[in-house]
Amino acid sequence: MKFGIFIDLQLPRPWNEGDEKELFHQALEQVELADKLGIDYVWAQEHHFLEEYSHSSAPEVFLAACSQRTQKIRLGHGIVLMSPKYNHPVRIAERLSTLDILSNGRLDWGSGESGSRLELEGFGIDFVDKRPMWAESLRETAKMMSMTPYPGYKGTYFSMPHRNVVPKPVQKPHPPIWAACSNRDSVKMSAQLGIGALTFAFINAEEAKFWVDEYYETFKKECDPIGQAVNPNIAMLTGFMCHKDADRAVELGYEGAQYFAFGLGHFWRDGIHKPGKTNLWEQFKNRPTTQDKLLERERKKAGMTGIGSPEQLIKNFRALENAGVDQLILLHQCGKYKHEHICESLKLFASEVLPEFKERELNREKEKQKELANAIEVANNRVRTMEPLKDSPVVEAYPLIWNKMSSQTGGGSLDRRPGMTALWKMQTGGMRPKKN
Repeated sequence: MKFGIFIDLQLPRPWNEGDEKELFHQALEQVELADKLGIDYVWAQEHHFLEEYSHSSAPEVFLAACSQRTQKIRLGHGIVLMSPKYNHPVRIAERLSTLDILSNGRLDWGSGESGSRLELEGFGIDFVDKRPMWAESLRETAKMMSMTPYPGYKGTYFSMPHRNVVPKPVQKPHPPIWAACSNRDSVKMSAQLGIGALTFAFINAEEAKFWVDEYYETFKKECDPIGQAVNPNIAMLTGFMCHKDADRAVELGYEGAQYFAFGLGHFWRDGIHKPGKTNLWEQFKNRPTTQDKLLERERKKAGMTGIGSPEQLIKNFRALENAGVDQLILLHQCGKYKHEHICESLKLFASEVLPEFKERELNREKEKQKELANAIEVANNRVRTMEPLKDSPVVEAYPLIWNKMSSQTGGGSLDRRPGMTALWKMQTGGMRPKKN
């Protein structure tokens, strides 16, 4: 089983000058440390307007910085918001390819829809459109990275003419695709589409085995790839704080894990938020007893599997490994965790827990690839490709078009197309096309 860390950039109030700067730079240090310790992945979220809960609104910039400070750790967009109203598919393709180049082929492409009202309506997205927007954009972005040129597209949520989108990624045909999943249905959908499942829901080992078995059974029988290559993998999230003293681990990690669950509920389920005014940390600290019981239920769902002593973590993580989980993502920074405690926790994990799993990972991966070889071949044969353009149409510069129009009109006015005269003057310094 592989391991990753989760960059959410939580920053509970009160805020002081320089706090965001310190948060970002400490997160970079944590990623650099994780790389040196042999942790496999870092996943960086994309969220917007979720004050205190996540200040990670430009993960592509953060991951670019990570690419230059690390050597081996894979850089996961966890996730890119795929609606064209968040990010145009061309811009996603360009940014992903650039990151893949800068990292020498270490990028993983996590994708998602978003689900909070603050985010969706902030970008003018109707809730009912978010799934088809995600699917349309994901499918076409994969083609943009793998075709020269991209033939163009007329769709429901975006359209564009043929263009060659550059640069192209190091990984061919594109970086491995994942999707954010919060329930069984979305995990099953990921298997059907041939993409990895990033399960950000907290579940225990018994539930994990059921989800994993269903995912791989679905992949083998029903996979119809949405991308240009498949990525059969399932990753799950766990709370995390490792300390030699189990009670101290709970003391350091319990509140932050609760705050993470509280924030999820606030922004996605039952919160009332006033932008720039609501104090989420204060609400969390003053939550009523009944709400605390709900949080306790959330905590039990996760089992707090990653909060404890090294011995406890090995036992809990072995159960998830035996359930077939491919990657466990450690929620290493949340609430008011201190940077020094995070680093100490990661170092202890790497020295006393990680070796237990590294020894088995290579053999396990080989066995998995052998088991899935036929299913992967069948799925890849179902990949839908676009017919390449037989003869790429030319795209003439504006002055050439305007000269042709001038010739056709005998040098007359170009005002028949709104703004054409003004554009001509900008391009030519005010000179009009001459009559032939």
